[in-house]
Amino acid sequence: MTDLLYILPELALIIGGLVLLMYAAFAGDKQSGVINALAALFLALALILLIRQPEGPTLVFSDTLRVDSFSIYAKALIYISAIAALLMAPRYFEAEGYRAEYPVLVLFSVLGMSIMVSAHDLMSLYIGLELNSLAAYVLASFARTDGRASEAGLKYFVLGSLASGMLLYGSSLLYGFTGTTNFAGIADVFTHGDNLGLIFGLVFVLAGLGFKISAVPFHMWTPDVYEGAPTPVAAFFASAPKVAALALLTRFCMEALPDAVGSWQQIISFMAIASMVLGAIGAIGQRNIKRLLAYSSIANVGFILVGLAAAGPAATNEAGVSSVIIYLTVYVVMTLGSFLAVLQLRDANGRMVEDIASLAGLWKTRPGLATAIAIFMFSLAGIPPLFGFWPKYLVFQAAISAGLLPLAVIGALASVIGAFYYLRVIKVMMFDAPADVSFPAVGGVAERGVIAVSAAYVSLFGFILLAPLSQVAAWAAGALL
Repeated sequence: MTDLLYILPELALIIGGLVLLMYAAFAGDKQSGVINALAALFLALALILLIRQPEGPTLVFSDTLRVDSFSIYAKALIYISAIAALLMAPRYFEAEGYRAEYPVLVLFSVLGMSIMVSAHDLMSLYIGLELNSLAAYVLASFARTDGRASEAGLKYFVLGSLASGMLLYGSSLLYGFTGTTNFAGIADVFTHGDNLGLIFGLVFVLAGLGFKISAVPFHMWTPDVYEGAPTPVAAFFASAPKVAALALLTRFCMEALPDAVGSWQQIISFMAIASMVLGAIGAIGQRNIKRLLAYSSIANVGFILVGLAAAGPAATNEAGVSSVIIYLTVYVVMTLGSFLAVLQLRDANGRMVEDIASLAGLWKTRPGLATAIAIFMFSLAGIPPLFGFWPKYLVFQAAISAGLLPLAVIGALASVIGAFYYLRVIKVMMFDAPADVSFPAVGGVAERGVIAVSAAYVSLFGFILLAPLSQVAAWAAGALL
């Protein structure tokens, strides 16, 4: 019974999802707006329960879940991201016809993520991952009449199933060679040395998790899914599931593999380098802004993995994990702000405009929106003095402290290459001759206000909140050390 007190946020999501599922079945799509608002309220309730939750660290349900400051912070980021994705959905779906299943699927997906970040056992890890994934496959193909969405959903499902297979195979190897599925038990076996079977299990599990975070070479689904999925869904995929999967990966490495640093650090370093380089180079030729943001997310995952690789050595544990947490926080704001701005790009007939060339002259017709997009692009590029520079600086600093100088150097070079495609968007908006596309003002005051606040946060004003953000990140990171 006491264990239930530690999963009150998850209980709120379960009850909310089931109640809204029944309500949607009887009320139909005409109540979609109400169901969407209620889903956001359930997420807000889960957030309140999370904040009031005992901090721990506490192991519950036979040590399968761990509640600590790290999980609390990651869940808060996930809930806030999901609320933002819900709030931006109704107006986007006005033209296509909004359906009541969307907010219900988001709730169940968030429930899976909530279990992921608290997972302390391979079984709870897999259950959370699959609960999130099954809802995500449906969300990716939510626009049933759009061929691109159907293709995105199918690719996501097929490749996701392959990744799940690899994860399960790796888990079975770890169980076979350790006799336990518990993270602490696996860590205990690794203290006595590793063997080929353990290493193979570790590699397959990391490969499965690499797919979930879009790390290279498991990234191939990302550009197609981001382009084909409805924009609010793409924004959701780029924020909340990324936080959940990266938090899960960080916890798995730090809690289950603390004495196998030499093994997992090499794999994480390879994925970091490959993601930073391919994300930077692959985005150069993109003409669709959602595909560009997809490659941007791949590159940013690479930078975050630099911080995780740096968290391996005991001397840089805290610096590495803290840099991951701070990077995730700033990245979520930059990404959600970018997608909210993309949602504003509609022509005179209300159709979405995703071609970057069509943004030419946006500065003259929508100066406020063009300025916000420019700030997001500068910040994603990590160009000082904008706030997006600071997380990159932290992960590189942690890498250098951990003796991973080549990783930091390659990351810095990838940042320079990546700056090209971010600056190209700004150049098109600000300096190119106006395209034959008009962008009437759309969206309410609230939507524009969120864009303005997000842009302000990732600009110079973000440094005002740097001290409290660093303190919270250190508090959350302390749970894994």
